[in-house]
Amino acid sequence: MAEPDAPAADRPDAAHLPPDGVPEAVVEAVGGVTAAFEVVEHARGMLYAFHRLIGRADAELAEALDRLEAAGHADLAEEVRAEVVGRNVLAGRWTFQVVEDFDDGYHRAFADAERRVRDELVAGRRHVHESQLKERNRTHGRPGHESRPGPTG
Repeated sequence: MAEPDAPAADRPDAAHLPPDGVPEAVVEAVGGVTAAFEVVEHARGMLYAFHRLIGRADAELAEALDRLEAAGHADLAEEVRAEVVGRNVLAGRWTFQVVEDFDDGYHRAFADAERRVRDELVAGRRHVHESQLKERNRTHGRPGHESRPGPTG
């Protein structure tokens, strides 16, 4: 850890220090809850990517079917259009409905739980465990290894 009399750039800011009296085991456990939520956030990003990709594929298919029709294959184009374009990806759902259900259900519950754990155990502070890891792993006093950003200007 940084020395108490080290310059400010060589110490974590107060928002990333555990409150007085919080044991390391609690900080580590809270960090684990946050890390699990970060995996959910990654999955959420992939779900949004899925949403965007399916929309793009549907639009591209519709355009390709227009070209197929213009090339003299109207019957085949219409059969494929009727079967696939605008089809639900899950029973009764387009991808926007899947995203909304995920956001309003699982994601919201997990986000609320992660915040509750941080609020109750580390005064709502974020990434306290990671800040401690940084302090243990960085080379103190070396350029590029500062604890936090210095003044901008």
